[in-house]
Amino acid sequence: QVQLVESGGGLVQPGGSLRLSCAASGFGLGDYAVSWFRQAPGKEREVVSCIPSRGDIYYADSVKGRFSFSKDNAKNTMYLQMTSLKPEDTAVYYCAASSIISTQCPTPREFGAWGQGTQVTVSS
Repeated sequence: QVQLVESGGGLVQPGGSLRLSCAASGFGLGDYAVSWFRQAPGKEREVVSCIPSRGDIYYADSVKGRFSFSKDNAKNTMYLQMTSLKPEDTAVYYCAASSIISTQCPTPREFGAWGQGTQVTVSS
């Protein structure tokens, strides 16, 4: 059974840090494109960061320099290290995986596996 399980969300003060984890089971992340998305209340889902199967890591401008996306193929887990968090980072964060082989990030519809979502709240 293909599954992505997230952990690491929570409440943090502005300027703080959190690390999200996303463990895969039922398939290996090694050749997959992987991504983190987020959705804030009343807003559309947006891509935060993406690692294409063959290309370079992409970061949304809003998180560039503050977030770092990594993938540990041995542990079959991906991570999103978030630093200098801002209230506008508050959202439900989702990890996703796609079997699309490309140097570019797949479109959201091309991600076939999704995590359950984890809430990140940045507030004082």
